[in-house]
Amino acid sequence: MPRRILLGDECVALGAVHAGVSSAYAYPGTPATEILEYLLEFRRRHGRPFAAWCANEKTAMEEALGACFVGRRALVSMKHVGLNVAADPFVNAALVGTHGGLVVAVADDPGMHSSQNEQDSRFYADFARVLCLEPATQQEAYDMTAAAFDLSERFAVPVMLRLVTRLAHSRTAIEVAAEPRPENPVRKALRPQSWILLPSHARRQWHDLLGRQQEMVAWSEDCRWNRLTLNPDDRELGVITTGLARNYFEENARELASRPSHLHIGAYPLPLALIRRLAGQVKRLLVFEEGYPLVERLLRGLLDTPLPILGKLTGEVPLEGELTPDNVRPALGLPARPLTNPGDLALPTRPPQLCQGCSHGHMYHALKQALAGQAQSTVTADIGCYTLGALPPYDAIESCVCMGASVGMAKGASEAGFRPAVAVIGDSTFLHSGLTPLLDAVHEDADMTLIILDNETTAMTGGQESIAPSARLKDIVLGLGVDPGHLHVVEVLPRRVPQIAELLRGEFAHPGLSVVIAVRECLETARRRRKLVEVKPS
Repeated sequence: MPRRILLGDECVALGAVHAGVSSAYAYPGTPATEILEYLLEFRRRHGRPFAAWCANEKTAMEEALGACFVGRRALVSMKHVGLNVAADPFVNAALVGTHGGLVVAVADDPGMHSSQNEQDSRFYADFARVLCLEPATQQEAYDMTAAAFDLSERFAVPVMLRLVTRLAHSRTAIEVAAEPRPENPVRKALRPQSWILLPSHARRQWHDLLGRQQEMVAWSEDCRWNRLTLNPDDRELGVITTGLARNYFEENARELASRPSHLHIGAYPLPLALIRRLAGQVKRLLVFEEGYPLVERLLRGLLDTPLPILGKLTGEVPLEGELTPDNVRPALGLPARPLTNPGDLALPTRPPQLCQGCSHGHMYHALKQALAGQAQSTVTADIGCYTLGALPPYDAIESCVCMGASVGMAKGASEAGFRPAVAVIGDSTFLHSGLTPLLDAVHEDADMTLIILDNETTAMTGGQESIAPSARLKDIVLGLGVDPGHLHVVEVLPRRVPQIAELLRGEFAHPGLSVVIAVRECLETARRRRKLVEVKPS
């Protein structure tokens, strides 16, 4: 078979191509961004499959559902918190009876390398009662993606592919198929009423989904990614690993005097018979899983006889952050590996910061000047490069909760009697989740000021194109009903900081809603654009 050197994310993308995917949708979010980036480049070179960035994860999920509705195979990808945004269509997609394969690739971020939490997407799969595949290697990421489309069509449910940062962003050689599978023909569902989730239909669909659960469990028992190896000579300890955690166990197992019985789980629902076989052979179970203690919790209600279950909940395994080969050693009774002592060498901290000359920095200087002298003020912000305004030298923002929260929080603060209330949001985040709370603010003419930092790209995830160009932002805001007299578009330049500060002071004094759109192209995307122009053949 041909071999390719790919990131884990790219393995998912190529696995989808070779499985005959017709459509792929996403919103950029680390560590999942490279899945769609690979597919966009593949489409540019080969003309297929259709691939596009979307306004947010919910719209991406719904567009993928549309492709499945007419029989095509579709992939939707996102990071773990993006699944919160897409949860409504994701959960309901389990009821409609997908007949075109639908794969939902979700990249979790244990350790919060680039996220505001480290939630575990496997809980969503369990909640929706759908299949979930969890690769331990890049090769499995490729193989599981291809298999996930078949499983989706076999069981008529979306299939989740759960990645984690360490796998998504590491690269290795994998074997790939020589030829892709043909795409599905366009065909509507045989029972189109199954897609109409009126209560009378939904009750029937829910009953059907529950009826398929035992068939899914039976598949899981025989699945090649759920493997049980028993050691009849050692009945003390049984180890259960899931996904990437298998690698950390295997790296340490060679040092054990006796290799314990081991069940690896790479596919869900849980393989109940395999778990019970393991439990019947040992006196204790130890669970290694990346993320939340999902399996560890479920085990407590699945075993026929009481058995000590060790893991994150009991303290043998770290409850937060990523697992590593080193931090799982104590649970296996192995000593810590010797470490090099750096002595008294003091290394300076290197916190993230805005690029030198970034327009966000200039806007924060203007905002700080405008707020100087106020008896009180609050600045709610959002998720993007501008979140770094929380750090020195700016110290300009006071919140970052979730996409779009800045607008709603400023509205709530002003309606609670606090002013001036200022919200700061980026252009891509505004289009993702800021439109609806701004509509709330328009309806109440909330006493607040919204600053939209428009750098003409989705900068924090690599400079992807925003879903709407900057030239349309003003019209979009006006279309929501913002008073034209209190909507301003300003170009952010260092020499204009005093003028912008004066403008902001005037809007803070206005007893109603005002919006300032601060425009200047991201420095990094501007550099890339100039390079493309320079290398363009004459």
